Amino acid sequence: MCNSKILLAVSGGVDSVVLAHLCKKAKLDFALAHCNFNLRDEESDADEDFVASLAKKLKVKLFIENFDTEQYAKDNGLSIQMAARDLRYEWFEELRQKYQFDYTLTAHHANDSLETFFINLLRGTGLEGLSGINSDSHSLIRPLLKFSRKEISSYAQENNIPWREDSSNASTKYLRNKIRHEIVPIFEELNPQFLETFLKTQSHLKESEELVEDYMSLLYPKIISKTKYGYSLEINYLKKIPNTPAVLYQLLKSFGFTQWGDIYNLLDAQPGKMVFSASHRLVKDRDYLILTEKNSKEEKVYKIAKDEDFAMLPMGTFSFSEVQQIKEKNPNCIYVDPEKLDYPLSVRQWQKGDVFYPFGMKGKKKLSDFFKDKKLSLPEKENSWVLCSGEKIIWVINQRADRRFSITSPGQKIIKITFSL
Repeated sequence: MCNSKILLAVSGGVDSVVLAHLCKKAKLDFALAHCNFNLRDEESDADEDFVASLAKKLKVKLFIENFDTEQYAKDNGLSIQMAARDLRYEWFEELRQKYQFDYTLTAHHANDSLETFFINLLRGTGLEGLSGINSDSHSLIRPLLKFSRKEISSYAQENNIPWREDSSNASTKYLRNKIRHEIVPIFEELNPQFLETFLKTQSHLKESEELVEDYMSLLYPKIISKTKYGYSLEINYLKKIPNTPAVLYQLLKSFGFTQWGDIYNLLDAQPGKMVFSASHRLVKDRDYLILTEKNSKEEKVYKIAKDEDFAMLPMGTFSFSEVQQIKEKNPNCIYVDPEKLDYPLSVRQWQKGDVFYPFGMKGKKKLSDFFKDKKLSLPEKENSWVLCSGEKIIWVINQRADRRFSITSPGQKIIKITFSL
């Protein structure tokens, strides 16, 4: 880190101010970043002024950003503390990338990690939540995590380092402060070395977490495969391994699921059964659980004019060309009678009740039955598109043409329609 370019988050509190002085003492190349959340009126502005003076004293560059935290929290349905957290980390990352800092440093310490442990314990969590705060994560580093709040304050006092006290830290209306002032002291009364004990326990939890991660890295390629629309999980393999519910949790926890009992029951559910998170969906298919992002319910229809030889649309690209004869047959192209086309053509996702006349078959067929015969999964069905002339389907794209638009007379004009991703 000695030769790295560092962005240091400074609130004005004792922990971040001490870290700034330590960075200066170590002769690191760093700049300060201060967030004014405008939550404490003149006190917030005084914190900003203090950090500006600190930057001047240390002779380092300073970045300051003012946020309307209360409005952001209201707009996004967040608590004030979570809103402030999101705002500052998003801004830190913007600064890091824009000015090419190698790392962002924050001054979280051992007490912060302990408080995070209790918060996660109250809300329900896995090993990763009980492990407290990570010391580093990619470009984000927290070098003071092994030190207590008391040790940091003592260092500041011994070295005559001034800092700002945040008056809101004394209030117990915030969960973290309530834990700090009311819960932790009870444990410290029972065990005066409680923080040290916690740090040892935290170390053991992290070792267990790493062991689980190593085990999952071996299982992952045997269970999960990447598909065109997301991921598929092999049900038979999941049933064979021990601790299947725990494995499912580890595989799917990052996708926001909470209904773990329902997810486990999917293994023996009827095909088509689903479990949702805020952003994703897990679907039981015949031999697989299929994980996809939630589909938008908005109907999407795209038009192709008569004079367009080339149309680039979100699902892929269409090209139209006049040919003399039918030379090839593959799912990516069809040959149609141009006299039967009613422009503009439209491209849309298939809908329930759609009917077409499959080329090579007698009579008409519901698209839902056609997909069932082909044994398409739910994501494959949902991502099936049709090319239409008026209300008539010309082509179930890349799957089957409609015979109503086929060439019926030799020597007539032929339009070749090709689709590519």
